Amino acid sequence: MPWGLTAADILPIVLTIGWLVILEGLLSGDNALVLAVMVRHLPKPQQKKALRYGIIGAFVFRAIALVFASYLLRYWELEVLGGLYLIFLAIRHFLSGGDHDNPEAKEAFGKGFWGTVISVELADIAFSIDSILAAVALITSMPDNLQNNHNLALTIVYIGCILGIVMMRYVATFFIKLLDRFEGLAAGSYILVAWIGLKLTGSGLKHAFHPPKINNVEQSPEAWTRFVPKGIRDFPWEMHDLVFWGGMVLIVIASLIYRPRGGKSKLEGKLVDSGGAST
Repeated sequence: MPWGLTAADILPIVLTIGWLVILEGLLSGDNALVLAVMVRHLPKPQQKKALRYGIIGAFVFRAIALVFASYLLRYWELEVLGGLYLIFLAIRHFLSGGDHDNPEAKEAFGKGFWGTVISVELADIAFSIDSILAAVALITSMPDNLQNNHNLALTIVYIGCILGIVMMRYVATFFIKLLDRFEGLAAGSYILVAWIGLKLTGSGLKHAFHPPKINNVEQSPEAWTRFVPKGIRDFPWEMHDLVFWGGMVLIVIASLIYRPRGGKSKLEGKLVDSGGAST
């Protein structure tokens, strides 16, 4: 098998990619709704054009984020920062009430065509970072031998990157309908983001005190770690895989059951007539 994989390695890889499909799908629906809100004040022909620029930006910025991912996989500092960013993203979503119709999205660069395009591209940058960080975090849940195989890890991140583009371009409208039918999924997707952020942060702290092997060679912790109390160094920072995957499943199940009070989602009504942000 490629990369020296065994039959036992296939299941965790398939599970990781499967969760990427679910997560990217949910986030793409939410992201597509944001883009639709941002362009809906434009005339319909310009809406389509602005969204087309958004798709081009998605390709470009995800390609850039993919390069950044190779560093995320090597430096624990970036893992911790990335995890904290995902947690911040979820907290910000809930503090704003999950309202996509906020003035910040519509007024950032005015309401002209090119101002809207700039706002869409900035949103694309944020979405690209979210997508890559989520993929990297899911990789940290795989067995150590797979995590330390950087070619394999980057391939899975690349798959996540492509999935993010495909989901937003072709099936975002389907996921928006899914979010409308199961109103708890909108909140659940950001709880998943926070959960994944906790996983990535813990993984980074573990790697700070107990560096992973590189090419099967043991690495020594950085000199500063010797001044950290042993209890902190030996604390089980990284979330156990069973806890992580079990939490993921429970969050999705709870999201499908949960119904917000007085919920008036009707997300489809906010989409532009050009076929939503998947145009």
